[in-house]
Amino acid sequence: MEHAHDGRQVSSAVTRAASVPASRAEYEDFLFNEAALLDEWRLDEWFALFAEGALYEVPTAGAADDVSSSEALFYIADDYERLRQRVARLKKTGAHSEWPRSDGARLISNVRVVGYTEPDVSVSCRFVTFRAKNGVTDTFFGHHIHVLRHTAGGLKIVSKRTLLDMNNLRPGGRISIILYV
Repeated sequence: MEHAHDGRQVSSAVTRAASVPASRAEYEDFLFNEAALLDEWRLDEWFALFAEGALYEVPTAGAADDVSSSEALFYIADDYERLRQRVARLKKTGAHSEWPRSDGARLISNVRVVGYTEPDVSVSCRFVTFRAKNGVTDTFFGHHIHVLRHTAGGLKIVSKRTLLDMNNLRPGGRISIILYV
């Protein structure tokens, strides 16, 4: 806790938010747009949201927020180039797990600015993702931690970590996890 000028205690999150270069609503709109691009399978536009050199990570289900890919198994630990290759592969008919592609819907909520260190803003949100294919609907839930940066071209994702708040994935389930969480 920090103290306001009049002696009242205020949370450091509120104090930190005052110096953030945009409103929570702007970051929320960005995350809503990201989800819509994935729902609509507009993968090139989705990939364009990432800054060059960005990271995209999905630790195993139930992992701690701060787990390191150098110390634990991850479903995905992609750098920018590997993410580009993954997107290109998923658009091809040879991507059997997603051809024909699944239907998906993402719900984003509880968007919060959780940190700001010039020039990056850390934003967290909760998600529920539904994926339907071959008569089976899977539900995934958890939270994302995005590090975003304001650039001349608009907001860009510097890193995205998707954490599944589940004990495990459905036994035997197929998932193109890059897109469905």
